[in-house]
Amino acid sequence: MMMSDRFDIESRWPDVFEGLDDQQRRNVVEALAANWHEGWIPNREDVARLTAKVRRDITREEYVAQTVAAAQSARRQ
Repeated sequence: MMMSDRFDIESRWPDVFEGLDDQQRRNVVEALAANWHEGWIPNREDVARLTAKVRRDITREEYVAQTVAAAQSARRQ
């Protein structure tokens, strides 16, 4: 995935933002953008995991466990 100088993650995967109110959307986009500016490029799974946590579809503990598992899997590749 190539992200340009413009960070527009919502238009890339609009379906993962469904169910979030405007404030939740802003919070998610700001969190992702802050890390993007540091060089991280989020993938669909990263964004879906964070929005699921914000929607309370998963707990904080589940979010952390899934994030750790994804990072470990990425390191093995």
